[in-house]
Amino acid sequence: MTQVLLIAGHVPQPALLKASLEKFRAAGATVRLAGLFESADIDSDGLTLAGIRSLPEGAEAAHGEAFVRRISKGAAPRRVWRHVERDRWVRGHARKAQVLVALDAGAVYTVWRLSQRNRRADAVFGIAPALKAVADRQARPGHYALRDAFHTLPSAVIAARRTKRLARLGANGLYHRATSPTVMRNAVGAKVWRSAVSAPRLPDGVRARLAKRVSHSMAKGGRRAGSVIVLHSAAERMADRALQAELLVDAARRDIGRGHDDLKGRARAVKAALALADERYKKGDPKRAAELLSSALTLAFHRAIHFDGLSSPLMTDTAGYLAPFRDSTAFAALSAPRGRELPAATPPADRPMRLLVTTYSNANFLQPIMDRYAGHPGVEIRFLDLKEDDEIRPLARGGQRMMEHLLGGQRRFGTQVEHALRPHLDWADTVFVDWATNASAIFSLVDPGTTRMVVRLHSYEAFTFWPHLVDFTRVDDVVFVGDHLRDLTVDLLPPLSEPAAPELHVIANAMFLERFQLEKASPDARFTLGLVGVSAVAKDPRWALDVLRILRGHDERYRMVVVGDGLDRKASRAARDYDDLLQRDLDELTATGAVDLIGRTDDVPGALTKVGVILSSSVRESFHCGLVEGAASGALPVVRDWPFFADKANGARTLFPADWIVTTPEEAAERILALTGSEENWRTATASAAKHSLSTWDWSVVGLEFDRLLLSDEV
Repeated sequence: MTQVLLIAGHVPQPALLKASLEKFRAAGATVRLAGLFESADIDSDGLTLAGIRSLPEGAEAAHGEAFVRRISKGAAPRRVWRHVERDRWVRGHARKAQVLVALDAGAVYTVWRLSQRNRRADAVFGIAPALKAVADRQARPGHYALRDAFHTLPSAVIAARRTKRLARLGANGLYHRATSPTVMRNAVGAKVWRSAVSAPRLPDGVRARLAKRVSHSMAKGGRRAGSVIVLHSAAERMADRALQAELLVDAARRDIGRGHDDLKGRARAVKAALALADERYKKGDPKRAAELLSSALTLAFHRAIHFDGLSSPLMTDTAGYLAPFRDSTAFAALSAPRGRELPAATPPADRPMRLLVTTYSNANFLQPIMDRYAGHPGVEIRFLDLKEDDEIRPLARGGQRMMEHLLGGQRRFGTQVEHALRPHLDWADTVFVDWATNASAIFSLVDPGTTRMVVRLHSYEAFTFWPHLVDFTRVDDVVFVGDHLRDLTVDLLPPLSEPAAPELHVIANAMFLERFQLEKASPDARFTLGLVGVSAVAKDPRWALDVLRILRGHDERYRMVVVGDGLDRKASRAARDYDDLLQRDLDELTATGAVDLIGRTDDVPGALTKVGVILSSSVRESFHCGLVEGAASGALPVVRDWPFFADKANGARTLFPADWIVTTPEEAAERILALTGSEENWRTATASAAKHSLSTWDWSVVGLEFDRLLLSDEV
């Protein structure tokens, strides 16, 4: 006989109950009933029940009236489970049952919980699935004997049917409790819900909501890979392209969030979002098109992909990586040239040239420029930090509103930007915008009139979406800090290669190098390696530690000083993973006194008096001021041929003298051993490097290049 336990959240309909019990009896099943009803509510005459249990009456008899009042608050799903989990009669028969049946939505959660304790039972919602489960068991007794012995999961189809009803009904917390992180931590629970998400015949809307909920709970429950798989599984079964794209984008983000990057999955998500963006743009829906473009761009330019790893797909195949965007009509509309009505004018001769220097938040590289022109008789200078301007700050935050405006929407936003920036543009003869990020993008939303626009791009921006929002037909000059960055940016931005492109300049960062020319603390400083700035994964300090290990294998006098803050572990999972490895290396080396972590200091010149070798271990750099400052201090420069640019026309090997460049830790150690073996060789090599640094990159030299850029009569 098949043992069946029925659970009810309210009084079953008498006629339906009687008819159902007749069918169970005909199928040879023994049936028991428990629920939130009073015994008097069930007319047991003529009912073929092996047992009946009133949950409130049982609770009162076992625990008292006060207990019943306490657990009888809330929705039916919660009340049913609170009674059942304390009812020995129900739990005892539930352990023996082969089919557990929820007669209504209020009982589904309880049946699911009971099925976790009795893995052999089929857990179903409704009479029809229950009768089918009984019939299947009797038709295939051998199969179910093996299943009961070895298979611990309820039927995937039955679980899916239950899930469909759960997703539709979601009765006041039932749905969320059944799909909670606690449930997902259990391997069985996670597998059941993965199967449910992929079940056939679920409506797309229901499947999408369920997939998101299950994915979220799996991630919270520690099943990060499973949280991605669930979203992909649901997307595969979607007919609705908008929902499919949404799930694919969510899956790619979760994948990156767990420190992994599925290139194909991410590319598929980007293409799906772009296809929908094109569709919405064509139908005159700039708001939705901008949302989709923003999703695609933030995913393609996610920091974990380009900043928190030792490689970037943007460098491997620039054209291929950007191809989906270049094929997109909506993206093309973003970068469509809008031009300017009038060319930039030559500043009047009867007054000083008015220079507006501006940025959004980051003015780290601007002080020497502002100091130079603050005292210049031919210049009147102002500084504007957009982040500190109460009117401009909310307009400059985020790119989605800018995108929507560029696609033909957000007209009020465009009016607000014009109103906020026009007074600054009307005052200035030249605007120098540092960083090609949101500051450059928002300024290019406005026709500058006759004001000359100059934008400086460092390195960070090239690996973000911001330069793609800048209208370079409204920019007169673009300044790069290195030839390698100019080449990369031209590859990224086709408008920079067109006839109407702005003038491109390469000017190094401003550095006062003479202040670093201090006497070394001792001749033994040549055995101390310096690493200045390790706050980004791209600095790859582990490469430098490999160099140190090789050197100490030859001579244990070699040690390293690390100047600057450590990695930002909150940036991404990829950054944390790298930092975990780095900390393990540092623990090993600091224990032997081989590494000294001095952290951030306001006296870098003083710290460098103890350093005899300065390293650049980075995979990419814009310029690496710390290296050049170290070389100017009299330390031996050793520069890794930055891998991001090693196979390009320009890179570290064209920026610095050839003898500074190495490709491997072994080559770096070889250069250091050869030139620090004697004090004489070390002093000769470092004097040459210091002379080159001062004559090439000191502000006394570079400042003249800025004069030619900003003060030349030729605009």
